[in-house]
Amino acid sequence: MKTIILKMDIMELVNDAYLIRIASGKRDAYILYEPEKKALYHLEKTDFSAWLMENEYQLRTMLHNKRIDTFVVGFHLTFVFRIGKDVAAYNDRSKLVVLDKRKAVCKNYVIDRSEERLDKLYTDASFMEKSGQGGIAVIHEDMNGEYSLYQESVNGVGNNLLELMAAIKGLEILRDAEKIRIVTDSQYVRKGLTEWIVNWELNGWMTVNGEKVKNIEMWQRFNELSKGKYIEFEWVKAHSNHFENTLCDLYARAASNRDK
Repeated sequence: MKTIILKMDIMELVNDAYLIRIASGKRDAYILYEPEKKALYHLEKTDFSAWLMENEYQLRTMLHNKRIDTFVVGFHLTFVFRIGKDVAAYNDRSKLVVLDKRKAVCKNYVIDRSEERLDKLYTDASFMEKSGQGGIAVIHEDMNGEYSLYQESVNGVGNNLLELMAAIKGLEILRDAEKIRIVTDSQYVRKGLTEWIVNWELNGWMTVNGEKVKNIEMWQRFNELSKGKYIEFEWVKAHSNHFENTLCDLYARAASNRDK
């Protein structure tokens, strides 16, 4: 899938709308956007403006995800459009999302199923609010169908970060493996590691709101560990009687209750 890097500059406030310049290389176009109404207006009829209209879903998604209080004159952002992105496929939780970083150009796409022989990582996390203690569990299934388990207790960390830590721990365990499937019940992990992280890295690890990415060290750690690897992400619904996910949940809960 081809990616196009774009730059956004908020130029001025016009009544309740912001005049925004969108540029890619030497091409640019101007739009008006009203954050309160989430209303977008294209101001020109050029080839580049027409191209933006064709990709308006991605443009709107970026603008809608930006907090209203962060729309300020002078704001600058670098972001990415994925050309030919099948939005419905990415949002279809039954499909596998692939992150292929075996070559200089990172590839990111969706597939229905894989015929690859690869190592599988089943990851899960548990967090106990009352005690502030959490746990992670990683089950590794190798290409011979043999299983191994890793558990760890972690204090003072919320559930989303624990889920991310579990995926990272899996990659640390399989540091020498090239082809891996990560099976998780966390959309935070699935979307974060395949979609959000691309824009964050381009923008100096800043969010669409102009703020430093939360848990930046963890995301950067994943970014480093994933180099040279082909990784499939499979999402499974929690507590749906998926054998390995259920085991991971039990082991993560046990780790979160363990005395340190």
